[in-house]
Amino acid sequence: MITGELKSKVDKLWTTFWNNGISNPLSVIEQISYLLFIKRLDDLEQAKERKAQRLGREIENPTFGPGQQHIRWSQFKNLDDAEEMLRIIRDEAFPFIKDMGQFAKGSTYAKHMRDAVFLIASPALLAAVIEQIEKIPMADRDTKGDLYEYMLSKLSTAGTNGQFRTPRHIIKMMVALLAPGPRDIICDPACGTGGFLVAAAEYLRDLTDAEGNRVLNAPGNLAHYNHEMFHGFDFDATMLRIGSMNLMLHGIEQPIIEARDSLSEDHGGVEDSFTMILANPPFKGSVEKSTIAKDLTKTISTTKTELLFVALFLRLLKTGGKGAVIVPDGVLFGSSKAHKQIRQILVEEHKLDGVISMPSGVFKPYAGVSTAILIFTKVGVKAQGTDFVWFYDMTADGFSLDDKRQPIADNDIPDLLECWQGRDPSQATDRKAKAFFVPREEIAANGYDLSINRYKEIEYEEVSYDPPKVILQKLRSLEDDIRQDLDALEEMLG
Repeated sequence: MITGELKSKVDKLWTTFWNNGISNPLSVIEQISYLLFIKRLDDLEQAKERKAQRLGREIENPTFGPGQQHIRWSQFKNLDDAEEMLRIIRDEAFPFIKDMGQFAKGSTYAKHMRDAVFLIASPALLAAVIEQIEKIPMADRDTKGDLYEYMLSKLSTAGTNGQFRTPRHIIKMMVALLAPGPRDIICDPACGTGGFLVAAAEYLRDLTDAEGNRVLNAPGNLAHYNHEMFHGFDFDATMLRIGSMNLMLHGIEQPIIEARDSLSEDHGGVEDSFTMILANPPFKGSVEKSTIAKDLTKTISTTKTELLFVALFLRLLKTGGKGAVIVPDGVLFGSSKAHKQIRQILVEEHKLDGVISMPSGVFKPYAGVSTAILIFTKVGVKAQGTDFVWFYDMTADGFSLDDKRQPIADNDIPDLLECWQGRDPSQATDRKAKAFFVPREEIAANGYDLSINRYKEIEYEEVSYDPPKVILQKLRSLEDDIRQDLDALEEMLG
């Protein structure tokens, strides 16, 4: 957890950039990310050197060659000449990380870095930034990741095309709902800064088996985790760089973050590829029909992005794969032919496991939209599909539902996760409760409407009142008391 003291240091670093003319939040994050990467490479090299020294051996696969020692963070950070420091970083260290000296040249990160630009032109600004980064403790991966997440939270305005950040606690809740395992292949087809993939990585890093051993320590699991598990798509070059850096700063060696317009490009090579989808894609209304990927139009005829993304998720999942995705409420009850069709596909052709209704303030201050989480499994045979759908009415998420989003005591998330893990269609039948099941036949009879209000029963409390004559008598008694008090006050005044 990032502390107030660390936050103030990051805030100061941010202000330094703003005061020196770099005010675009994405640009600030990119420039800080480049410097953090240069520092990370040196930290890794120092760890290798210490290990080699302990074992009395040569360093294995050194990152920096004999003529590159001066571009290491530990070397240039102590230079008194700020102009020379700027020259080394701009002309040597930054090109070095663009090529990613220690990583495979063909990595997705290396591809995204081709167009990266180092914007810091002032020696004084660079010296101040390096001094401030040095004062931020980043010895362990968790702190480093939390700091990066805090920086990303400063993207405080909704972006274009309906993009806005998913709150971290909602992401963690969705990851816990799906409970990824060490051999899952996880994808976010609209990954942005990589928040869902990072949360899944953190979940797996802490996951233990029945004997208390970390599952990533089992043979082959760590290699899969570092090289094959995490996939993300985005079409924004800046987001691709930031997302890649975010994952690598969280300790994933080679995340597969690809430049791909998920709705426009046909999905040859990635269809039926993933065991898990976690996503909150941007919902921007409609797209031009001619730009939609052909394999999606075969599934559903629509130009609505929220419906196309659901079709995409099913396209990308392997049979047996699971998804937990955020959709606007309209997907649950929209009356158009396409809305009904995508819901029918989920219920009849696959297994719709759950629908979680979230309060409309979850995405404030960026947006006040009402949203829900769909949890589903892709099945190969219709007979294996939906029997019952689990509904949960989430009314509080631990934060106020206004623009301030301050922590509060009311929080349904712990109860939600407990109910999900212990769900039983034969038990959860009370429609007045927060969690309950609805059979597929009832959903079909309601036109595949998935809004919780269609099925939840509201319990009205009976309020009893006294008879009118009794109420009138009480009013007369009150008037008598008031008159006596006024008489007493008049006597006191003489």
